[in-house]
Amino acid sequence: MAKGEFRRRRAESRRGGRPTGLSLIPWLLLGLGALSHLVSGDAPNPWIGGLGLLTFNTLYIAVVIRAFHPRTRETPLTWGLLIALGAVTFGLTIGYGESWLLLFPLLGLAVGAVTRRGRMLRLITIPLTAAVAAVTFIKASWDSFGVVYGTFISIMVTATILALDQTVNELRETREELARAAVEKERLRFSRDLHDLLGHTLSVIVVKSEAARRLAPRDLDAALAQITDIESVGRQALTEIREAVTGYREGSLTTELDRARDALSSAGIEPVVRQSGPPLEPQTEALLGWVVRESATNAVRHSGATRCEIEIGGGPERVRLTVTDNGTGAGSAGTAAGTSGSGLKGLHERLAAAGGTFTSGPLPQGGFRVTAELPVEPAEAEPEDGGDHP
Repeated sequence: MAKGEFRRRRAESRRGGRPTGLSLIPWLLLGLGALSHLVSGDAPNPWIGGLGLLTFNTLYIAVVIRAFHPRTRETPLTWGLLIALGAVTFGLTIGYGESWLLLFPLLGLAVGAVTRRGRMLRLITIPLTAAVAAVTFIKASWDSFGVVYGTFISIMVTATILALDQTVNELRETREELARAAVEKERLRFSRDLHDLLGHTLSVIVVKSEAARRLAPRDLDAALAQITDIESVGRQALTEIREAVTGYREGSLTTELDRARDALSSAGIEPVVRQSGPPLEPQTEALLGWVVRESATNAVRHSGATRCEIEIGGGPERVRLTVTDNGTGAGSAGTAAGTSGSGLKGLHERLAAAGGTFTSGPLPQGGFRVTAELPVEPAEAEPEDGGDHP
């Protein structure tokens, strides 16, 4: 079943428990008094009264049906039908008197269904109730209080119930939208992690495989050492992919630096690593580890460099990582992807979410540089000595 069809059927099943225009149709039984007045022959001009009652019922049904559809509830046609319903109601009650006064609560139901909430509800309710009170007082004297009260309650209760139902429906849709956003975010995390993991691992495997092929004719032991490394990298990749799937992977910066040294060396690139500053939080290490991994992978795959420098310097407020190679520029690390590539774009999103910055680009003198900065979380204060003091 198509996704759109599934959503449509799910929405229809939910609407099954919600009020609809049909739920207000049975209230037309309040007009039986007017119909009885016509049938008994006591009403003057019964044909006009019958035509008026038929018009009232038709307009009422049209208004309440349209009031339960968001696209038609506040259209000019709906408001025109509601105004016509009001005019017919006042005309019939003024012309035929007491037996017809119960048409006013029906008018109140229609008004409440259309207005529901906001300024328009207040603007209509008070003048309409006052007008109903004036007509019913003239036609039924003090016995009109029940009709006036019923009209006011019909408007307010209908508007309140339908407004609450609309609010609940909006909240439900918001909750579903948040759930969909969470799913999309998790999909993005997984695809980003998988790209970073496999891109680095496969690059290392390719480089080591090429090294093993070159070494095999003249140094079998060295070739076997490279093959052993390939096996180790493959096993580590399986572990990391499992951890990425479960969402618990936190990379060690030291481990990533060691892997970067190994990958760069295997590709014939001289690695230079400098690290200074205080110990970092695990989350900061994990983010910088991703930057080292992606930058080293790009240097191996795209740069054509002979030297790659990785420098990490920490301060009291921010930590800075730079990865610089002396590649050819056009083929430098990341140039193939640029900041719009999936790898570097993923790094930019990761660091931005943590309050950091990420930049990358070619250098004027040649080569390529990646720079990442992250805020340093303050260390927790040491607990004070709980001993007695003089």
